[in-house]
Amino acid sequence: MTTDEIDRAWMAEALTLARRANAEGEVPVGALVVRDEVVIGRGWNRPIGAADATAHAEIQAIRDACAHAGNYRLPGACLYVTLEPCAMCAGAIGHARVARVVYGADDFRAGAVHSIFSVFDEPRLNHRVIHHGGVLAGESAELLRAFFRARRR
Repeated sequence: MTTDEIDRAWMAEALTLARRANAEGEVPVGALVVRDEVVIGRGWNRPIGAADATAHAEIQAIRDACAHAGNYRLPGACLYVTLEPCAMCAGAIGHARVARVVYGADDFRAGAVHSIFSVFDEPRLNHRVIHHGGVLAGESAELLRAFFRARRR
């Protein structure tokens, strides 16, 4: 399989986690951490249910992966997330030393990879994160649009 095919397959799994968030009444964002072709962390948005502003999908997946790895650093790991990470999540990704981030839809309200900020490209930071956006972006964006449409009714 090509890298694009692999990325799409993992993103499809992240979308499954986003649907779980949606079913729980949370903004539908899902994330997973993969290292050596094995999922070591999964997460979905839970700020409302957990009463925790930091319970974004990426943070949940990183926490799960760190517990699995027995380390607060995740070298060689790739984080797949259905929505462009915000500044908080981008910071956590860098601190965890995640090697690569693949995301679905752009976030023009809070995106910290390229939409509003470019945290991963900041030369003053000591860790570089390879990033690639737009993977299954249509599916990710539609899930978010449907969620917010239903809320406005």
